[in-house]
Amino acid sequence: MVVQDLSAQYGTKGRVGGYALRGVSFEVRAGEVLGILGESGGGKSTLARILAGELVRKGPGGHDIRISGGDAFVNGVALRTISQVKRNRLTFHTAYLPQDANDRLERTSTVAELIQQPIFARDKRFDPQSAQNRALTVLDAVGLPLAVMDRYPYELSDGQRQRVAFARSLVLGPNVLIADEPTAGIDVTVRDTVLRVITQLRQDPKFAGIVITHDLAVLRQLGAKVAVVHDGVIVGYGEIAAVFGNPEHAYVRKLARALGLPGLDSNQEPIG
Repeated sequence: MVVQDLSAQYGTKGRVGGYALRGVSFEVRAGEVLGILGESGGGKSTLARILAGELVRKGPGGHDIRISGGDAFVNGVALRTISQVKRNRLTFHTAYLPQDANDRLERTSTVAELIQQPIFARDKRFDPQSAQNRALTVLDAVGLPLAVMDRYPYELSDGQRQRVAFARSLVLGPNVLIADEPTAGIDVTVRDTVLRVITQLRQDPKFAGIVITHDLAVLRQLGAKVAVVHDGVIVGYGEIAAVFGNPEHAYVRKLARALGLPGLDSNQEPIG
């Protein structure tokens, strides 16, 4: 993933509004994970949606979100001028886990149907047995028993629904993962599952990931670099120790204090 001077704005009825992102630049190479930190409403989720191929979606107040400057490239595909055909190809290789992923699960579909839905959405003639085998594989990967295959989302706990959403995002075998707060508000076992699965995905030499989180421990265990986003701008970028060891921007200093890191040694290496 390569992001070059990316800006995105809200707009409605053809009129351009305020900025959601301004001049954002970074690169996530194969084998790397980038953690994105920042306050709510700062542009993190907008960035995730853009990189996942959701270029025009309703933002706050019902406004659309559009790229208005720069560009972003995922698997070599330019997102600013992406066609529908290329977008379908992009989303095939990109696992996107939105912040409300478990709430998006259709209540009237079984777990088996939910996980297999991305497969049949692309190929209605896909072999049903092969689709079920894929579903069983990813269900096992996220640590859920096969007995949940015939259950409905309302019969599961929040943590189980989050695992189902995670499994669904992985069923097409992506090489890019974009996860928005995948460990927020869930128990430690789900957190450990997310870490384990991402670690396994990184064994693919082509894999690259972005994890939006407030949990710095998760990023440390993944050995991730971090980007701190504030008001749609990246105000800190690099290794965890370097970003928080001697923060230059006032918001990064504030975040460091909130995370309990005012004494972080600039020579300390991330874990993982």
